[in-house]
Amino acid sequence: MTTTRPLAAAELDHVAERMRVLDAALPERDGVAVFNRVYLTVTEEIARRGSSGFFQKPSAARELGARFGRRYLAAVDAAAAGLRPPACWRPLFQQRGHPGVRPLQFALAGINAHVGHDLALAVVDTCSGLDCEPGALETDFERVGDVLAALEERIREDLMPGPDLLDVADPLTHLAGAWSLERARDAAWAASRVLWGLRQTDELYGEFTARLDEGVGLVGRFLLTPLG
Repeated sequence: MTTTRPLAAAELDHVAERMRVLDAALPERDGVAVFNRVYLTVTEEIARRGSSGFFQKPSAARELGARFGRRYLAAVDAAAAGLRPPACWRPLFQQRGHPGVRPLQFALAGINAHVGHDLALAVVDTCSGLDCEPGALETDFERVGDVLAALEERIREDLMPGPDLLDVADPLTHLAGAWSLERARDAAWAASRVLWGLRQTDELYGEFTARLDEGVGLVGRFLLTPLG
């Protein structure tokens, strides 16, 4: 693992602007566009709360938010260039136009990839850039998680069909209920601490990161099972 430097204070705003450009360019039904709209809302909310006293260390929270967002945008850029994005993102990019996958599935698959894989690495990058231990970010990590949780509830309400269209027999009911943001957040925090402890051992760090990537990608494939 290489040492990183702190990002510019405006980087979170740049990340949000890139997402707005993507939102304007992508077809509305595109699976990446569905997730991008969700994530843009999260990024804008983190930026807003960063100047409202919500975070214990606002500059560190913005740094984490920017590094978090840059990992998603790197996956977008890789796919656009015909390269292979990380394994956690491949299901979303491969299935983005499938007519049998519903919008909520695209949103959850993107959140799964981003929280399950990217968040742990963003914590490590942030700690390296700010020269601090993960424990110094724990309070604001939880507060970022609170923002995600509040918005996830809205996302489910917005993207789930109404009660007259969705019942207990609909596979989407069971698929959406099988994935938990809270468990993904807890796993990401644990993974970040493990990665921080392995940062001086390149071989183990790389192996753990690769297995994390592959495992999260496998969950993404299940979340994107076509339901018709």
